Amino acid sequence: MSGRSESDRLKQESLLMRLVRRPEAGAFFVMVVVIVLVTIASNGNAINPLGIKNNLAIIAQFGIIATGAALLMIAGEFDLSIGSMIGFAGMSMAMMLKWGLPFGLGEATPASAFFITLAMTLSLGWLIGTIVVRSGLSSFIVTLAFLFGLRGTTEVAFRLINQSTQISGLPDFKQEYFFARIFGGESFGWFYDLWFALGGNLNRRDEQWVTGLDVRVVWWILIVLLAYIVLNRTQMGNWIFATGDNKESARANGVPVNKVKIGLFMFTAFCATIFAACQVFDTNTADAAKGNLKELEAIAIAVVGGTLMTGGFGSVIGVVFGAVTFGLVANAVFYIPWIDGSWYRVFVGVVLLAAVFANERIRKRITGGI
Repeated sequence: MSGRSESDRLKQESLLMRLVRRPEAGAFFVMVVVIVLVTIASNGNAINPLGIKNNLAIIAQFGIIATGAALLMIAGEFDLSIGSMIGFAGMSMAMMLKWGLPFGLGEATPASAFFITLAMTLSLGWLIGTIVVRSGLSSFIVTLAFLFGLRGTTEVAFRLINQSTQISGLPDFKQEYFFARIFGGESFGWFYDLWFALGGNLNRRDEQWVTGLDVRVVWWILIVLLAYIVLNRTQMGNWIFATGDNKESARANGVPVNKVKIGLFMFTAFCATIFAACQVFDTNTADAAKGNLKELEAIAIAVVGGTLMTGGFGSVIGVVFGAVTFGLVANAVFYIPWIDGSWYRVFVGVVLLAAVFANERIRKRITGGI
């Protein structure tokens, strides 16, 4: 009996150690601490109906772009053009919705504006990836060039066309077009309906004042599920890990390294376009300055989620934990009045530095200290 108990104890310890060594373990711990602290400091306001909706809206935005950034980082590359791509995509959709399709092709609908913009952003993602793999230049430098170039081109072009880098006052397309609602509408209304029907306090007594979550939460879930399945259940996932671990060895074993990297640059462009579409159809506005610094936040979330800067190691689930953490802290100023909003940047810096040290220890443990 004693031997069996000792064996069970060793098995439990082994399971615990395996969980601790998971790339997302640290991100999960930080997320739990942040949830508890924000809930207590806000007197529960962060988890009231409006708090849940607003927090999940910010978390989903972070999660959408961070998922794309994480997969690319696992493959050993960076994309600093994500934020500029968001600004370009948003202004492109808004311009077509305001002035019509290019070349005088008629009035734009939400669907046509979105798919034309998506074709352009995917083309830009393909171009960035092609330059990186064909030139051999660092993706950091190439995408940094596109960060400045695409942002500047967007501002100059739309200032010439629209006499402004902002577009506001667009019709509320959600009222007429289903396609607009799938980006700017609400979701999970049944959750609030059920809670209210059961007498829960998620809504004001006798008045249901929050009717659902932003639909971008659904997009976040779909993108996370897609990324998780690809990374952990498909050959493409093996190729991504192999490319980031050692691209020359991967190429020697038949992995189409260049196609993998180009495809992932296109995926980050796709995520940026979804991000922009949710903003445009939710607020009926666009601004060329949108997405500023989002590329850095996306990379920071990926790192905090357990993605190694050197590539070859990472977790989509860890990125989810990182997005929740960053979203709650970014939104905390609205629920905790005595907190200066600048503390968010301090938090990002401290957590990012701690995550880099932790991830480096993980890398050395995996590689045997190499």
